[in-house]
Amino acid sequence: MRHPPRSVLAAVAGAVALIGSVTVPVVTASGAAPACSVEYSVTSQWGSGFQGAVKITNNTAAMSSWSLAFDFAGGQKLTQGWNATWSQSGTTVTAANESYNGSLATGASVSAGFIASWSGSNAVPTSFRLNGTSCNTAVEPSPTPEPTDPAEDGPPVLRASGNKLVDAGGATRRLLGVNRSGGEFMCVQGRGIFDGPVDDASVKAIAGWKANTVRIPLNEECWLGLSTIDPAYAGANYINAVKDLVAKVKAHGMTPVVELHWTYGQYTGNSAGCSDVHASCQKPMPDMQYTPSFWASVANTFKNDRTVVFDLFNEPYPDRATSTTTQAWQCWRDGGNCPGIGYEVAGMQDLVDSVRGTGATNLILAGGIAYSNDLSQWLTYKPADPAGNLAAAWHVYNFNTCANESCWNSTLAPVAAQVPLVAGEIGENTCAHGFIDQVMKWFDDRGLSYLGWTWNTWDCSSGPSLISSYDGTPTAFGTGLRDHLRALNG
Repeated sequence: MRHPPRSVLAAVAGAVALIGSVTVPVVTASGAAPACSVEYSVTSQWGSGFQGAVKITNNTAAMSSWSLAFDFAGGQKLTQGWNATWSQSGTTVTAANESYNGSLATGASVSAGFIASWSGSNAVPTSFRLNGTSCNTAVEPSPTPEPTDPAEDGPPVLRASGNKLVDAGGATRRLLGVNRSGGEFMCVQGRGIFDGPVDDASVKAIAGWKANTVRIPLNEECWLGLSTIDPAYAGANYINAVKDLVAKVKAHGMTPVVELHWTYGQYTGNSAGCSDVHASCQKPMPDMQYTPSFWASVANTFKNDRTVVFDLFNEPYPDRATSTTTQAWQCWRDGGNCPGIGYEVAGMQDLVDSVRGTGATNLILAGGIAYSNDLSQWLTYKPADPAGNLAAAWHVYNFNTCANESCWNSTLAPVAAQVPLVAGEIGENTCAHGFIDQVMKWFDDRGLSYLGWTWNTWDCSSGPSLISSYDGTPTAFGTGLRDHLRALNG
């Protein structure tokens, strides 16, 4: 959502940690160290699949290439992997070096990861062979059962399963809640980190609406601590403030969604929000210079807490810069030098890769083009996700193009039939709720998710605002969402 003018703004761990690996030393009768050691870990596990990792340490002479072999003992089937060339023949799995990580000096280590299916048991391999030489093994237990009752254990760990979001027990879940704007603009304007209070009382007020999700927009320059941002509102100070808000959201049983809203890169073309190269407005696409680093940092920060959801980029609009819709969708997925955009673009695939490259398996949301209002070719250009944990994001306001049931039936329903669909922002600038009532009914009828914009005390006609006070007093617009959530969730 584009924001009210600055003058208006001025006036107005139930988490499951990834299981660590413990190397079990294997020594000979004479006490000699093993030729190599392998740490094997199951970093996450769900109904019929799991993500695993191996860390190989070479204790002998330097190698110019390597190949690790081990045997699955529980009928597991390899589906994909990274940082190695993975293959499986029968029960034997082989991971051979890539061109960039073949050299393995004495004492050096290399890590690689994979996704596999399992049924019955997920037994840990008992022997590993590096270039034919036996290594020691690291044996660890299966992952601790994940929390499923947010009232008792905090928010659930969510996963895309077909076209549903499910928890660890396989129960269908919906993200129903609000946006908490501020973290995307206050810092870059030198006025703080959040707009209004984010203390426990204000977060508790959100939970009082029976919301189960809070989306938190962020600014990449503030998170990365670039020199243009006041240090008081940047880098570690900014990150710690975000982590603190995430913890408060979780403490009240709600799912935190961290989302990249404002980014770097100068764009002065059609529908430009500003002429500034810095992250001071919504840009048509994220930038390659900083956004992959932003997501790698965010993912590393939260990868051990899979209750946190990642929303890659607020409202892409490459369609306003390119001459064809095909070009826009290609830019959206692949990035690069996109027509009409003067900076190198990071596509959705780049951002998925940045997150997954850290080992994070958190649920990812990816919004379409036309300010996330157009999902007509989302399935065609869907990014590849090695963790298989990707959902579509969509935004709608009464003034958008796709703002009627005919459009929803033709463009949203096919997406929702294949992947989870989350309306990351719903709202209207009428200071009423007649439009979002229609949206919520359409989504309710299909068991889909939606979040109202926004939990801030703005003039609702300048930027749809749900509240007039941070104690949860609703505007006329907010009353519609509040009463509906309370009716749904009791």
